[in-house]
Amino acid sequence: MDDSLPAGRRRGASGRKVLGRGLDALMPAGEQLGRREIDVDLIDPNPNQPRQRFDRGALEQLAGSIREHGIVQPVVLTSAGDGRFRLIVGERRWQAAKLAGLTSIPAILKEATDRQTLELALIENLQRADLNPLEEAAAFQRLIQDFELTQQEVAARAGKSRVAVANTLRLLALPETVKRAVTEARITEGHARALLQLPDQRSQLAMLERIERVGLTVRQTEEGVRRVVEPRKHDIARRRDPDVEAAETQLRQALGTKVTLRHGKRGGRIIIEYYSDEELEGLYRRLVGGESVS
Repeated sequence: MDDSLPAGRRRGASGRKVLGRGLDALMPAGEQLGRREIDVDLIDPNPNQPRQRFDRGALEQLAGSIREHGIVQPVVLTSAGDGRFRLIVGERRWQAAKLAGLTSIPAILKEATDRQTLELALIENLQRADLNPLEEAAAFQRLIQDFELTQQEVAARAGKSRVAVANTLRLLALPETVKRAVTEARITEGHARALLQLPDQRSQLAMLERIERVGLTVRQTEEGVRRVVEPRKHDIARRRDPDVEAAETQLRQALGTKVTLRHGKRGGRIIIEYYSDEELEGLYRRLVGGESVS
């Protein structure tokens, strides 16, 4: 593995030794079948590859480096039968090698189960910080659902705490629109975690729109979410009309900010709170459209 990684990524507590020891933890030298050159056209991608997106520009850059310096680290393959091989680790290097015009690539052959191929690919990507949060979550879920590992066992293999694994898995519950925003790096994992606190998809999508329109930081998003979900202070001596409460909730979710209805027999007030000029402009556009109020 890449020895340039910080020491904290190479070493860890006893519960994180798999990640700390790199691929050798799951690929002892005695199990390797030796290094050899393999025709790039005889290699198939890893169906268990956690990483789903490969940046074309980055691949072209790596291909240029390979043309000049060759491939320093071999890929890891397993036999797929009929003279073909399946990638376990190194799909990015394999793709870049093809772009660079190489006809063969250095490889280490290993016998591996489906679970091992997923674990090895997951560990390499984690060590290189190549996975986006949703790719990481999907890999964790696969280990749990398909291979019947517990969250604690996944955490031990990934070099993370069980709580971190659980929090990452929760991202899979987000609406597809929010997931796409995370995958495309339009919002961060911190933004996505904040959105998980909202009660339904409608309010999550409304807050996502505010994040992207206004450019909210994670801290600002957390504050916006808090204002939406915090319990309203009721006067316990007075029971409110449930229809009024329902209308207040819908307004709060639609506008993405705190809304209070003061309803009486002869009318009432709607109190809409905002905390910046940008939020005021956004509310104005939502309510009446047209030009900016500034």
